[in-house]
Amino acid sequence: MKRVSLLVVLMIYHALFVLGDARAQKPNRSKPPELGPPPALQLPPIQRFTLANGLEVVMMEKHQVPLVQLNLLVRAGTAHDPEGKRGLASMTAAMMNEGAGDRDALAFADAVDFLGASISVTAGMHTTTVALFTPLSKLDSALSLFGDVVLRPRFPAEELERKRLERLTALQQWHDEPRIIASNLFNKILFGPRHPYGPPVMGDERAIRSFTVDDLRSFYSLSFSPANAVLIVVGDVTRAALAPKLESLLGSWKGGPPFTKPWPPAQQVESRKIYLVDKPDAPQSVIRIGRIGVARRTEDFYAITVMNTILGGSFTSRLNNNLREQHGYSYGAGSRFNFMPLPGAFMAFSDVHAEVTDKALNEFMKELRGIASITDEELERAKNYLALSYPSEFQSVGAIAGALAEVVIYDLPDDYFNTYTSRILAVTKQEVERAARTYIDPDKIAIVVVGDRKKIEKGIASLGLGPIENLSIEDVLGKPPVIEKK
Repeated sequence: MKRVSLLVVLMIYHALFVLGDARAQKPNRSKPPELGPPPALQLPPIQRFTLANGLEVVMMEKHQVPLVQLNLLVRAGTAHDPEGKRGLASMTAAMMNEGAGDRDALAFADAVDFLGASISVTAGMHTTTVALFTPLSKLDSALSLFGDVVLRPRFPAEELERKRLERLTALQQWHDEPRIIASNLFNKILFGPRHPYGPPVMGDERAIRSFTVDDLRSFYSLSFSPANAVLIVVGDVTRAALAPKLESLLGSWKGGPPFTKPWPPAQQVESRKIYLVDKPDAPQSVIRIGRIGVARRTEDFYAITVMNTILGGSFTSRLNNNLREQHGYSYGAGSRFNFMPLPGAFMAFSDVHAEVTDKALNEFMKELRGIASITDEELERAKNYLALSYPSEFQSVGAIAGALAEVVIYDLPDDYFNTYTSRILAVTKQEVERAARTYIDPDKIAIVVVGDRKKIEKGIASLGLGPIENLSIEDVLGKPPVIEKK
């Protein structure tokens, strides 16, 4: 009993001592707590092997959940559209799971849904991706459907007519969408009609009406081959278990050589000019400002990424803080570099209240001129934002497969993901400011504004930013298609 009593006394004494010590240590609320170093991302190693027909497989094992993602990355996209057939790659991709193998469109969709899986085909600018997401327990059945899409798409004529009508209807609707009008004009100005980044990826009315089933089959035959593709696999599988399945499914697939096409160079913007598209009675003005940027493989990639985060790549960026938080001109503003195999666009953007269009443009110019000088605090905040948010881009097997596509397309090193954070944190203030001076020139930019001309033109002209070219919506998009009702 004495031992128990002594133990109780000691416990009470200890509790009072700790409580008194905690009360004596008042928290310092005068400044935020110091941030620790951003955690390093450590992903499993990338595995590579090749099937008998030469198809390269890039694989990452993730065994936390019983899910699998397969992305067949074909190196052909809208940039490979034939002359006069803009949008053919996009239409071909959209048609590939509208019936495949022995199933028509409805039966194929039912078979995929029954497995709790999903199969999609999308055409990007330089690649077309056939994507399969499936529970591990349904992998074998899902692989069979995936193989039908890749090897045996049906391209039924009746589904092509349905897709054609959908796209012509979308072209009609574009005339009422200021953001789409602005984006189409912006790309047209920067890249022109012959560059792959200039025209809309869906094509125009003439091209869409011209597509035939033979066109789709021809583009498919030219672009889909083992020599022109890479299979990306992420999920709860091992190479030993998966390789025989892939060999059985795709090993007999044959095809031609890699699909290549030359592209004309884009001419950089050489002066500042305003393109004003009249959208009568529009309550807002859509603003797009920019010039041709830089290709993804640039040595300045990390410095540009940090610089753009400061300018317009985060909620606390200069552009958003200025136009949204300080002035209330907009619900949001930002900027981005479209990193592509060819130099893509740099664009600063926002939708603003029509009455303050001129004031918003003035603030845009202020921030574009000022980004060549940054503070140490901005630099550290931007680097920490990028480093701390980077792991969130790898939360699903689909997201990881998408990230692996970047490694494949741009031939990045296998340790790219695990070294990204350290490369970002190593960027210096001098590198950021040099990137701003090199790639952002406020005197050589295109300024696109879509809004109510009678409300905003006078104020824009008073800024003296450059000549104004007035355009109609039809100048940008052409006449809306006339669709006959059946």
